[in-house]
Amino acid sequence: MINWCEHMAEENRETRAICPVCMHHCRLTQEQYGRCRARKNSKGKIISINYGKITGLMLDPIEKKPLRRFCPGSRILSVGSFGCNLACPFCQNYEISMTGEPEAEYREISPEELDGLAREYKKYGNIGLAFTYNEPLVGYEFVRDTAKLVREHGMKNVLVTNGSAELEILEELLPYIDAMNIDLKGFTEAYYRKLGGDLETVKRFIRRSAEACHVELTTLILPGENDSEKEMEEEAKWIASIDPDIPFHVTRFFPRYKMTDRQATEVGKVYRLKECAEKYLKYVYTGNC
Repeated sequence: MINWCEHMAEENRETRAICPVCMHHCRLTQEQYGRCRARKNSKGKIISINYGKITGLMLDPIEKKPLRRFCPGSRILSVGSFGCNLACPFCQNYEISMTGEPEAEYREISPEELDGLAREYKKYGNIGLAFTYNEPLVGYEFVRDTAKLVREHGMKNVLVTNGSAELEILEELLPYIDAMNIDLKGFTEAYYRKLGGDLETVKRFIRRSAEACHVELTTLILPGENDSEKEMEEEAKWIASIDPDIPFHVTRFFPRYKMTDRQATEVGKVYRLKECAEKYLKYVYTGNC
């Protein structure tokens, strides 16, 4: 007689799969979603469920990414989907980043169609595509396939990311990416753990990206979390050890999502931290001030 409990347990073990994309390495049973809400186990294989599912599409100034030293004054068609592998309680785009397929409002588009839109928008000053709004790396396959077409047609690709991905995934994208803005949330492991991330993963990602394309970094300053001058000096010193010419954005926090109980960061604090960073870095900018 078949023991159905044992049979089902064995079947689940056989169909489990580990997602390779980020530091979480979610171990998923059949039809189970990862923490990012954008990937799942389908018949023993991890797939991207947000492939070609677009929640936002807008022609933005390049400075809004933010990128200050890459094609300044230009505009870029910006596109996003749903899902994220961090859980930042201050997320500005939580309506899509903290959402899965059942709740998301999206339209489906192929890489070929999106590439065609990018070329069509050239008449409005568009230089290419920016993958942004949610975390693009949780659906890196769509980024890769689309960016390849955009590059073939002589246009630019920009990635706006939290940098929380394994280097094997990054290597698949680097041949097609011209510029990145990478969120460096702070510079302590404890702070990254609060956000569901890993500082060393992001540092590796930044180092490798800076070897291959134009990189700018952004740190959002949260009162009482990552706003000490000592931490900022350590962070800026580390960035400078890679390249002191890397542009660095120090941005002001405003209450949002699950952090509406806090006051916005004092403008004076942002400027003091900018001065700390300028001891080591050539290009430091403030944001939201």
